[in-house]
Amino acid sequence: MEDKEVIIGKYKVKVIRDACISAASCVAFSPAVFQLDEEAKAVIQEGATDEEANILLAAQSCPTAAIVITDTETGEQVWPK
Repeated sequence: MEDKEVIIGKYKVKVIRDACISAASCVAFSPAVFQLDEEAKAVIQEGATDEEANILLAAQSCPTAAIVITDTETGEQVWPK
């Protein structure tokens, strides 16, 4: 399965599947957006929505920085820095 980018609010969110180690910390911080698939890799749920702060915390909690957050208004990568 390829890496998928989804726009949620002002953020473009991408999970780098090859970097995911199934820690599930993203699911703990933002279960409305992230879940583990049948391969125990993080994926973004269809129609996902959550507070931007929760999405950012989920990305920052990932031990391998497998979640990339980009601000769609500025084009700046918010996480990882």
